Amino acid sequence: MSDPAAKAALRRHFRRLRRDSLPAALTALQAAACRELPALVPPGRRLGLYWPVGSEPDLRPLAALLPDRLALPAIRPWSGGPAAGVNGEQRLVYLPWSPGQALASDGCGIPAPLEGAPLEPGELGLLLVPALAMDGAGLRLGSGGGWYDRLRGDAAWGAVPALAVLPAACVTATLPRDGWDVPFDGWLDEVGLHRLAREGGNVASS
Repeated sequence: MSDPAAKAALRRHFRRLRRDSLPAALTALQAAACRELPALVPPGRRLGLYWPVGSEPDLRPLAALLPDRLALPAIRPWSGGPAAGVNGEQRLVYLPWSPGQALASDGCGIPAPLEGAPLEPGELGLLLVPALAMDGAGLRLGSGGGWYDRLRGDAAWGAVPALAVLPAACVTATLPRDGWDVPFDGWLDEVGLHRLAREGGNVASS
């Protein structure tokens, strides 16, 4: 298990780096997203977008390209299952979303569609997840809430292709790894799409 103090220091470092580097990178990052990502979402499936908070890259321009095939994450109360009791009996789910649909604050205060039944993993074709940092092995450094780690720790959700989103300045050689980490399939930055190949359940550079 990684040292919590060292990981907290990494988060502070990369949060500052992302905040400082994003203004110059955002336009090119959005252009890369609109160019590269729609074709990665299979017909009949949805793109798992996210609502940007703070210095997270804003990829909402993708909504105009896939207006009827979007989903947003939401932290919702949950009363059953093996993870009940974690974070006040809440979990991350994905819900259908269309541009213009009303949103409300979820359990973390982030705008989300809070009505309706959560989507099943097979209904999502690609997940986009904001990152503070990313390494070449597909390990993501997030904000520390653990919501995406727990979601992707489920085998069905871990099988859904997932890309981290961040400025290129926040891509690093290596990050500490914990037992619950599920490697991502690559990342998107202002340079473009960086895909990693899965080999035997692990992720290797292609």
